[in-house]
Amino acid sequence: MRPSEQLSKRKPASRVRAGLAVCCVFAGLHGALAAPAGEAILPLPQAARQDPAKVALGRRLFSDARLSGDKRQSCAACHNPAAAQTRTQAQPRPGMLDAPTVFNAAFNFRLYWDGRAATLEQQAGSAIENPAEMAARWADVLRTVEQDADYRRGFSAAFRDGVTRANIEQAIAAYERTLTTPGSRFDRYLRGDYGAISAAEREGYARFKQAGCVACHQGVNVGGNMYQQLGVMEAYPDRDVAARRFKVPSLRNVARTAPYLHDGSAATLEQAIGIMFRYQLGRPGSKEDQALIAQFLATLSAPPGAQP
Repeated sequence: MRPSEQLSKRKPASRVRAGLAVCCVFAGLHGALAAPAGEAILPLPQAARQDPAKVALGRRLFSDARLSGDKRQSCAACHNPAAAQTRTQAQPRPGMLDAPTVFNAAFNFRLYWDGRAATLEQQAGSAIENPAEMAARWADVLRTVEQDADYRRGFSAAFRDGVTRANIEQAIAAYERTLTTPGSRFDRYLRGDYGAISAAEREGYARFKQAGCVACHQGVNVGGNMYQQLGVMEAYPDRDVAARRFKVPSLRNVARTAPYLHDGSAATLEQAIGIMFRYQLGRPGSKEDQALIAQFLATLSAPPGAQP
C-alpha cells in the first residue's frame, strides 16, 4: 500500500486538523509539516562526513569517566551504546530527567528536554559542569586531557591549537554527528519499497496519523523539531511539569529506548502511547491502537550508519 493510501475511512479529519494547527501554532513552525507526496515524516538522510581524527577523539572522550568530577561518570553512562544511546535503568534519580538518545541528535533543532543547548558542542560543554551530569570543572578536565600523552598527540594532529575546551566540545560533537541510523524499514517504505513493512505496521501508521500523533512527531527525526506542553488536552498529574514545555522527542529507534517520558515513568511503549492519547490527544487509545502503533514505531529502528 502506498503512503498516500494510508488514511482509512475511520480518520477523524477535524480532530487531526485541529491537532496539527494547535501543535504548529504552539511551536511557531507553521510550515514544518510539508513533505513530498503528502507525508509528514521524511526518510532520515545520511550523516554529514566528519573528520576521522576528531571522531576518534570524540569517541574516546565520550566514554572517558575521568572527565567527570568523581571520575566515575562518562557520557556513555547515560547514553549507553548498548541501549540505543540512552539510559538503561528504569527511572532516573529523583529530580532528574531521563536521558534522551544521542542517536540522530544531530537532526534535532535543540538539545536537552528544555532545548537550552542550540548545538551539540554547546550541549557537550554544559554537561561537563552540570552538577546533575558530569559535575566537573573545565579546568580539571583540561588538565586531565592535557596530561594524557595519547590525547595530546591526538589533539595536536586534529587541531592546530591542541587541547582546549572548544576542541574537546568539537571532538565530542563530531563523534555524536556520526551516530545516525538511516535505512530503517519505514524509510525504505517511504522511498517506495512498500513491502518493507507489514499490513499490521501499515495499519499502525494509519492510526498514528488518524489520532494526530503526526502533528508533533514528523520530519526526518519523527520529532525533535518543536516544543510542546505535556498535558495539552488534560492536565498532566505531575505538578512539577504541569505548565512546562518540553522538546518533542524523536521517535527514531523508540522501540529500543525504554523507559519513556521525561521522567522515565512509562516502562513500555504501549504505556507511553496510552498516556499520549489521554493527555496530548484528549481521548482514550484502545489496546489495539496501542499495539498497532507500537508495531509501526518499531519500523523506525535501524543500526547506526557507517562511521569513520
